[in-house]
Amino acid sequence: MDNLTLLLIERMGILLTLAFILTRIPLFRQLLDREIHAGTSISYSLMFGLFGIAGTYAGVVVKEDLFLPAFWIFPLSSSDIIANSTLVGVVIGGLLGGPVVGMGAGIIAGAHIYGMGGFAAVPVGLSVPMTGLLAGYVARFFSQERVISPSKALFIGMFAPVIQMSLMLIMAGPPDLVRTVVNLIGVPMVLTNSISIAIFTTMIRVALQEQERSAAMEAERAFTIAERILPHLKLGLTPQTAQAAALLLQREVKATAVAVTDLEHLLAHVGAGAEHHLPGEAIVGDLDKRALFSGAIEKGLSREVLGCTQKNCVLQAALLVPIREGGTVVGLIKLYFRRPQQIGKVQEALAKGLSNLISNQLTLTLTEKMKGLMKDAELRMLQAQIHPHFLFNTLNSIVTLIRIDPHLARHMTVQLGTFMRLTLKLTSTPLVPVRQELDHLFAYLEIIKIRFSEQFAVRCDIGEGVDDALIPPGTLQPLVENSIQHGLQHMPTGGEIVLTVKREDSAIRFTMEDNGSGVPPNLLQVLGRMPTGSKEGNGIGVHNVNQRLVSLRGPDAQLVFSNKTEGGCLITFSIPIQKEESA
Repeated sequence: MDNLTLLLIERMGILLTLAFILTRIPLFRQLLDREIHAGTSISYSLMFGLFGIAGTYAGVVVKEDLFLPAFWIFPLSSSDIIANSTLVGVVIGGLLGGPVVGMGAGIIAGAHIYGMGGFAAVPVGLSVPMTGLLAGYVARFFSQERVISPSKALFIGMFAPVIQMSLMLIMAGPPDLVRTVVNLIGVPMVLTNSISIAIFTTMIRVALQEQERSAAMEAERAFTIAERILPHLKLGLTPQTAQAAALLLQREVKATAVAVTDLEHLLAHVGAGAEHHLPGEAIVGDLDKRALFSGAIEKGLSREVLGCTQKNCVLQAALLVPIREGGTVVGLIKLYFRRPQQIGKVQEALAKGLSNLISNQLTLTLTEKMKGLMKDAELRMLQAQIHPHFLFNTLNSIVTLIRIDPHLARHMTVQLGTFMRLTLKLTSTPLVPVRQELDHLFAYLEIIKIRFSEQFAVRCDIGEGVDDALIPPGTLQPLVENSIQHGLQHMPTGGEIVLTVKREDSAIRFTMEDNGSGVPPNLLQVLGRMPTGSKEGNGIGVHNVNQRLVSLRGPDAQLVFSNKTEGGCLITFSIPIQKEESA
């Protein structure tokens, strides 16, 4: 029995060499990814069935208590049996492919071993598909594992020969011969089959780790390359940025040459062929135009397909990688190689990864730019909505004063000019220091004093340490104007507006209150959040102010309206302290 065990282990080495080759077949890799359907189940059954047949020929012929270590096995006589490794391929097929594959492989291998003959042909031939089917059902208990662990495979592998020996004891005869043979081959088959199955699963796990490690390395490589060339491409496709990107790509990708184009011209070419692939040349190749039109990666495998007219050009193959920005193709990256054989799966995967990464990042950059432009345009529009009615009212007052008090009219015109100059200066930037905003407010108040000198007074209490905090321009003036027009409009005299600006920890708190009529209760919750459209006014001024505060200083800066118990309105908001940054 010891000699038989050693001989089966030697044969097992041959079988495992075949298993190692099998793990490198693409069809086998697909099985590991569970890409199984009716068509592939037949292919996998055939593959593992043939592996089972190979295990049969790797066995040893046993005749009663003797064994014949012949390398090639011929049909057996009525007193012979094979100590085999047939079950290795069938069990692996069931563990990886499920019951259908296990049963299919078992039928193929079992039919073959039954055809070999021998006194146990029926129970052995029956046990092989039965074992494959059971292995497939057992694998469902470990479906969360991509490949069953070697220790579990070793345990399962022990039962496969035991089932075969049990059927032999039940179905084969004569009994004395069966018992003798089972005693001789039982332990060697259990050892060699279980160890072979465990080693086979270990090989599969190693192959998967190699595949995943290779994919991870290529993904990391694509990320690194994309990260390095994005700063150049973000500046736009120009000859300068294209040249820098091409140099970096050639060094990282190890291509023979790299070219970068826009939609019409070659912008840069680095590497072999640079003497006749000149920047500025028009794109004439059909393959280039197809890649630009479709946005898909194209592969050219000859100089003619690539559109090169130089007979001595060494560039015989290329991958054309589209550059997309916002879903639109804006150019190409062309990776050139000397021979078509140099373009493998790794290069194609890298090209695909680069295309997606670069295109996604350029699209994100474009989105950020568009959002910035839209926000800036929105702020300009909101700021432009604040002043027209104030300007018209002031001009009407000046017209009236020209007739009754020309000196005061001149003074009011000068103050209006000062106010408008400050307005133009402030609206050129989204944030200004509080000190500049207060100067703007004081210029406005100089005009208001002339128009409403007897109706109300404005008092300002400005604390220390608030000057450099940043605030959206034109915030305070509309709030004062709102108090005048809505809170104090029914008070011919005695009106008062108090503005308090104080520093509180890391924020500046603004409080504006008046002693007017207050805000109607039904408008308190919506005022500033949306235009109100009420009879008292549409609220566009405070709405615009609130929109700019929230957009530029965050949701905590929004306006809060409340009515005072003694009468009048209270408006509060806070902005974080942030020193003005240089442009």
